[in-house]
Formats: sequence, structure tokens, C-alpha cells
Amino acid sequence: MFADFEQVELQSAEVICRSGERMREVYFPTEGIISLVTTLRDGSRLEVGSIGHEGMLGSSLVLGVNTSAQHATVQRSGMAWRLGADAFQRHLRKNIALRGLLSCYVYVLMGQLAQTTACSHYHQVRARLARRLLMTRDQARGNQFHVTQELLAHMLGVRRVGITNAANSLRDEGLIDYRRGDITILDGAALELASCACYRGANDMYERALGSLRSAPRSRGADEASARRTAHKLSG
Repeated sequence: MFADFEQVELQSAEVICRSGERMREVYFPTEGIISLVTTLRDGSRLEVGSIGHEGMLGSSLVLGVNTSAQHATVQRSGMAWRLGADAFQRHLRKNIALRGLLSCYVYVLMGQLAQTTACSHYHQVRARLARRLLMTRDQARGNQFHVTQELLAHMLGVRRVGITNAANSLRDEGLIDYRRGDITILDGAALELASCACYRGANDMYERALGSLRSAPRSRGADEASARRTAHKLSG
């Protein structure tokens, strides 16, 4: 039932859960963006995935695993719908169609994790930065958003000077405007050409499994209607 959901506001830099911790709630962002981060023993961090309006946090529960494999940190503040893990699993057991749909999402997320790992190893910083900015545009559903160079450096696992040089290159070519963390994408088509093929590959994977939700702009009213449809599915 929709009453099982609670609307919450995600705060920027908020840690929702840590690697190895038990998942006590699942989250369906409508405006915010959640980063999935892997941290090594030496403190190095790398974003391996992200979740916006197109996904959910807590997909491991679909596989029957109630612990988180990554740190989940809020990249961009905004609203989300939250549901207790026990209630979520109870609805999953009763609703075969929903379980099938979310299994497709788990497949997409696993593909994203694998693709991000390969991208980080083989592709240049400039192309990876273009890819990440395009992903943020899609998840924020707008060409203007705020993200600092320090955060981008953590996302991409590179030194801040590398982000500075890549961002300056994109700005000099007229693809973006960048002022004190406020980014405006000026030429989305050209930015896609500057990006590595991983951006289109991730979107193609999503569309094959779940449709074109990732790139479809929606209003807050549409988000709430979508959440109500999800709640209806959960209630069987």
C-alpha cells in the first residue's frame, strides 16, 4: 500500500549506508541522486554507480541479500520515497511481476558497475568527465546542476588537477560553462561526442531492459504518480 512509503529529503553528502551494513530501508529517488562508492583500505574512493529517478537503492534485497556492497552517499539533495526493507521483501514475495521488473533493474545496475570499472581503467579523464556530466544531466533532468571539482575527482578516482584540466578543455570548446561548481551544459550533442562510448552503452542497456525512463523528463507531479504506481505494484 502507498501508506507504507515515507517521503524523505536526501541531504547532500549524507551517508545512507556503508559497505557491509544491513539494509534497513530501500529508497526510490525522485529528485536526488545517490552515489555508490567503493572505498579501498588506503582510503581511496571510486564511484562505481549512481541512482537517480530511474532506479532504487537497496536492489540487493531483490537477490535475498540484506547487506550493502558499497557505500551509498547522497551526491545531489532532493526528495525520495523510502520503504522499510522488511515491508519491501514482503511485497516482493507476493508480487511476481514486480520481482521480475526489479530483477531487470538489478541486471542493469550490475552492468553499470562493470562498465564503470572498465571505463575507469581504459578511458581518458576528459571523456569520462563528459560521460559523468551527461549522466548527471539525465538524472537531474536539466542542463544546470551543482557539483564541485573535488566531488568529481572522488567520483572518477583521479586527482583534482585532472578534473580541472578536463573541465577547462570542455569549457574552452563551448560544451559547458563552469563557475564555482555550477555547471551548465551548453551543447549536449557535442558533449556526447566528447564522451566515451560508455554513456550510450549504459543508456542502451537500460532501454533494452526497462525502456527509456532514464532520459524522459518528468515533473514532480509525474514523479509522485509514478511512486503511487510503484506502491500499487508493491501492494499486489
